[in-house]
Amino acid sequence: MLTVLALALPSVAGVADNTITAQAKTKVTYVSNLSKKQQAAKNWIAMRESGGNYRARNGIYYGKYQLTISMLHGDYSKANQEKTADRYTHNRYGTWTKAKRHWVSHHWY
Repeated sequence: MLTVLALALPSVAGVADNTITAQAKTKVTYVSNLSKKQQAAKNWIAMRESGGNYRARNGIYYGKYQLTISMLHGDYSKANQEKTADRYTHNRYGTWTKAKRHWVSHHWY
């Protein structure tokens, strides 16, 4: 025995255009103004820390630059990782090249 179900779908013909809204996702980007030398040092560190993977995790360390999870304040986006890494490096070492020098001698930054 074959049973056929008929479903009644609501009509949208009478719905005014202003009641249907679409929410666009906003994409936040972070632009760093590093020199080529500083950017190269930053990339070098990222490759050693995570292989360049924004989702890399090692205990309490997360992301491309292996920052502590608490430093990211729950925002694991690429833009926040880039901004936070730049801020951390500037505050701790002054430049990415100095951070790289530290990494070479200590294997962490």
